[in-house]
Amino acid sequence: MKVLMKGNEAVAEAAIRAGCRHYFAYPITPQSELIEYMAKMMPKVGGTFVQAESEIAAINMVYGAAGCGKRAMTSSSSPGISLKQEGISYCSGAELPCVVVNVQRGGPGLGDIQPAQGDYFQATKGGGHGDYRIIVLAPASVQEFADMAAQAFDLADKYRNPVMILSDGMLGQMMEPVEFAEPATEDDLERLDKQHWDWCMHPNQDEPNHHHHEINSLEIDPVVLEQHVIALGKKFDRMEAAEKSWEEYNLAPDNEILCVAFGTASRIVKSAIDDLKEEGVNIGLIRPINVWPYPSEAIAAALTDKTKLVYTFELSLGQMVEDVRLAVNGKAPVEFYGKVGGIVFTPEEVKDKLKLALKV
Repeated sequence: MKVLMKGNEAVAEAAIRAGCRHYFAYPITPQSELIEYMAKMMPKVGGTFVQAESEIAAINMVYGAAGCGKRAMTSSSSPGISLKQEGISYCSGAELPCVVVNVQRGGPGLGDIQPAQGDYFQATKGGGHGDYRIIVLAPASVQEFADMAAQAFDLADKYRNPVMILSDGMLGQMMEPVEFAEPATEDDLERLDKQHWDWCMHPNQDEPNHHHHEINSLEIDPVVLEQHVIALGKKFDRMEAAEKSWEEYNLAPDNEILCVAFGTASRIVKSAIDDLKEEGVNIGLIRPINVWPYPSEAIAAALTDKTKLVYTFELSLGQMVEDVRLAVNGKAPVEFYGKVGGIVFTPEEVKDKLKLALKV
């Protein structure tokens, strides 16, 4: 059965159903409905909800809960995510699985509370310090936003690594019909709790794990640290090879323009493509679903002898476009169009840009 929900509420409900029982955050617009939903629902499922004194405190609470083998999550919006970056690096260094939701807003600085995509660099290039990577999922609908909650926890557990869901203020605030998966059962939660790398004692052990397992992101000996970072790098390589995801829309051998857009921006581009198709103009789209690892091969494979131009659309000054240029590798010109400050381009604006490029 489908229910009508805001994106922020839908991802919270889906996270609870996926077994999240520990959530720590600090309120910030436009993701405040997420924290409000968790405050209301976590006690009803025997979970832990803490409105931390700061974003820094929240991510370190996640570190502690994840270190005990629990499914832990935090969320915020752009400047709040900036404050969490050190803790995300710590979680990656200590190989602690967790989920971070970023409902992006306009920036830099405090910016405003309107939707934007200016956190792409921060999310995909490692906003914190050191050599680390996180998987970054970019939903384009409320349904996808909700579905990605369970996916994010599964990926975090699979790789023992933080996973981010990169949403925005439009997707967080809009309401759409959502169908949820069945909630995790008590047996499921028991299975999730049996993480034999964690710090806590389990019933099948005579003594706590911390006599055998160390949750740590500090290595004083540079030789030891080097080996640890190299091992992490090999894990990131496995993630990059296995976790690329994208959508192909209206791809055809006669596409003269290939568009690339992610998240809610891709919805607007799709509308423009549909309108142009009715006018007899055929344009394709690659939508990265995981923006890290980036689906470079999919973009390269979509290029044909007919491709005259690759057009990237983002709600930023141009960040993902750098990855698009790398993927295209000089085989076609790459153009960019974006809006910033929380202003969202319209399908008409996208159509005008595409028509101008095609001279139609």
